[in-house]
Amino acid sequence: MALLVDQEHHVYAANRAARTFFAIDAERLPLGLLDATREGRLLETLSTGRPEEEIRLSHRRRIVQTQLLPGPKPGHTLVYIIDVTELRRLETVRQEFVANLSHELKTPITSLRLAAESLTGHPPAEARRRFAERILKETDHLAAIIANLQQLAEIEQGQLAFQVSHFEVRELVAEVAERMRLDRRLEIRVPPGLAVTGDRSKLAQALSNLLDNAARFSPVDSAVEVEAEVVDGELRLSVRDHGLGISPEHWTRVFERFYKVDRARSRDAGGSGLGLAITKHLAMAQGGRVWTEAARDGGQIFGIAVPADLEDVDQSMA
Repeated sequence: MALLVDQEHHVYAANRAARTFFAIDAERLPLGLLDATREGRLLETLSTGRPEEEIRLSHRRRIVQTQLLPGPKPGHTLVYIIDVTELRRLETVRQEFVANLSHELKTPITSLRLAAESLTGHPPAEARRRFAERILKETDHLAAIIANLQQLAEIEQGQLAFQVSHFEVRELVAEVAERMRLDRRLEIRVPPGLAVTGDRSKLAQALSNLLDNAARFSPVDSAVEVEAEVVDGELRLSVRDHGLGISPEHWTRVFERFYKVDRARSRDAGGSGLGLAITKHLAMAQGGRVWTEAARDGGQIFGIAVPADLEDVDQSMA
C-alpha cells in the first residue's frame, strides 16, 4: 500500500491497495490524512518523521509497518504500508507453541529423573516396581506426544493419504467406543442406517480424540453423548460432556496444540494436549471443520463436520 502525502498531511494520491484497505474515495482527494484513513497513529508517524516504524492501527485493528520516503515534489512524502498482522500472529503462535511444548515435556522428564535417581539408591523391591512403573508411564506419555507431533506435521505437509469407503456411522461410533472402553456411560444418538462415504479410519481417530477429551473432563457418574446427522451435504458429529464447560473466550483456541484452559485441571486429567489439534487438522484435510459450544444445560459440545461424500469432493477438486 502507498500514500502520497504533502507537508500539511493531506493525501494527494493512493494506490489501489491503499484505497481498498482504507476505503478511500479517489474522487475526494486531496483529503486530510486523518479523514482519509481514520488512523491517528499514521498521523503520529508522519509528524515524528521516523523513517521506519511498526504500529497498531486502532480503527482497523491491524498491525502494519510503515516506511517514509521523499516524494516526487519538495515537501511530499511517500508512505509505504505493509500489513504484518498475520505474520505477528504466526510468530505469537510459534512462541506459545515452544513455551507450551517445553511445559509439556518438563513434567514427564522431571518425573523420569526422580524415578531414575531413586533407583540408584537400591530401594526395596516394591519401591523398585513403583519407580519402574512410573518410568514406563512417563515414557509412554513422551512417545505419545512425539507420535502426535509427527502426525500433525504429516497432515500439514499434505502427506496424509485417504482411503474412501462407504460405511454406517452408528456402527463406527459403537466400534470406537468398544475399543476405547471408556469409564463413562455413553449415550449414542445416531439415526439407524445413517451412512456416508469418507475415510473411516480418519473419522474414527477424530471421534476417539473427542470421546477421550469428553471422558477426561466429565464427572465419573455422568454420561458422554454422541450425536450425528447429515446436513447440507456434510456429516456433523458432536460429542458432549457434562463437565464444567469452557468460557467463550477460549472457544477459538481450544483446538490449538497444547492449549490449556486450566493447566492444573488439564494436568490432572492427563492426555498429550494434541488430540483436539489433530482432530481439527484431520477435518480440514478433508475439507471439513471443527467447533465447540456450550450445551444448554451444562457441559461442553465438541463437533466435527466433514463431507458426507468425500468422493464427490475429490472429483470436484480434481
